[in-house]
Amino acid sequence: MMTTTGKRRVPAPLEDVVPPVGGWPRDTRDRAVFAGGCFWGVQSVFQRVKGVVKTTVGYSGGSAETANYRAVCSQETGHAEAIEILYDPSVVSYGTLLRVFFSVVHDPTQLNRQGADVGASYRSAIFYMSEEQRAIAQRYVRQLDATGVFAKPIVTQIVPLAEFFSGEEYHQDYAMKNPHNPYIQVCDIPKIGALKAEFPELFEEYVG
Repeated sequence: MMTTTGKRRVPAPLEDVVPPVGGWPRDTRDRAVFAGGCFWGVQSVFQRVKGVVKTTVGYSGGSAETANYRAVCSQETGHAEAIEILYDPSVVSYGTLLRVFFSVVHDPTQLNRQGADVGASYRSAIFYMSEEQRAIAQRYVRQLDATGVFAKPIVTQIVPLAEFFSGEEYHQDYAMKNPHNPYIQVCDIPKIGALKAEFPELFEEYVG
């Protein structure tokens, strides 16, 4: 099946987090941390997914001393531009977040870059916080590679989360605050449109 962008639709994962018997307790919140290129665009997608309670852009993969934008741009810190997602698992599952990540957030076959943004800080990565997240992510990548939905193999790193460092305040909600920025117009607004077109049941407007 083809999407509105002309590419094959990314299937849902065959395995996902299993709710506890009786369902999720009231007000349960889970976390996910992903990296998929410039964090402005990654945030602009996930903050519009139903069930996502809060998103924060920042850095993962390096030390606290280098967790700042100027240092990370040197491409020598080990950090990736990342996003921390706080979500309600009774509304949206970890597997569904992964599906959005691989579908409309970025191209997971590009190594250490996304489009014109080049360097290890723009790498594709899933920072897992439990063995369950690790297993689901690894099996999903194998599933996607086996289906041939992408023309090239997925290069997404699946690594344990050591720590997530929040980014500078001016980076938070950047796409929403700067909708006329040429970079946002070209790189990020189309991703929001793709989310709405491919996952209308998940899409909700974000007002900050």
